Amino acid sequence: MRIFIQHRTHYAYGSPAKAVMQLLRLTPRNHDGQTVKSWRIDLNCDGVLKAGEDPFGNLTHTLALNGPISDLEVTVEGEVETEDRHGIVRGACERFPAGLYLRETPLTEADAALKEFAHDVTSEARKDRLEMLHCLLVGIYSAIKFDTTPTNSATAASEAFKLKRGVCQDLTHIFIACARHLGVPARYVGGYMLRTDGVTQQEAGHAWAEADVEGLGWVGFDPANGICPTEGHVRVATGLDYLGAAPIRGTRQGGAEEQMRVAVQINQARSQWQS
Repeated sequence: MRIFIQHRTHYAYGSPAKAVMQLLRLTPRNHDGQTVKSWRIDLNCDGVLKAGEDPFGNLTHTLALNGPISDLEVTVEGEVETEDRHGIVRGACERFPAGLYLRETPLTEADAALKEFAHDVTSEARKDRLEMLHCLLVGIYSAIKFDTTPTNSATAASEAFKLKRGVCQDLTHIFIACARHLGVPARYVGGYMLRTDGVTQQEAGHAWAEADVEGLGWVGFDPANGICPTEGHVRVATGLDYLGAAPIRGTRQGGAEEQMRVAVQINQARSQWQS
């Protein structure tokens, strides 16, 4: 499948900012089942993007601007060709052993309620890690309602679990917290998903988890949809949690009352053989 993605992030400042610095994780890498055909980053102002990589091997761009800056818009656009690999990720850039992804973070710490939940939904599948993870996937999808209203991207897993609702980042944090408690290395994945209902305009990118399975390696699990990633998923960045794989993180000097708007458009691109 060939997928077209356009992702715009617009910042408006109540008063002009004196300086802005941002780290962008907005560029996908090639791996088995994912080939980037074209990709570019555009700005609405004069600025230099310094390309690099973070410790996890994510492609990054650093942007530093001197003011006065009244608004800033970052746009990424490109096409990615994907294949359905049943959620199995191979050929990706791996900088660390799987065991690193057992490390808890403030966003993925499992409290008593999460630990009890993890044991309950996987109690009949402890001898098979893959089956256990599928039980966890189904359990979270059934117990937690997808809802963009009550939380934000920096909500801890335990808090989202108490609410029993959240965005894809929240469900992913819950999955990671439970998997790590069960002794399974798990990591956060940020990217995009082509929806199957025909909706092309989205308010944000997508998030899911990957867990290490003996004999298979890293396998993806999308708790917001109750499935393993398909050819409709485009993988961009990984980390211990959302903060380590966020599309844009930064700081500014001045520029009170920042307002941010995000618009994402995802379509299945037409093949060159289609008329």
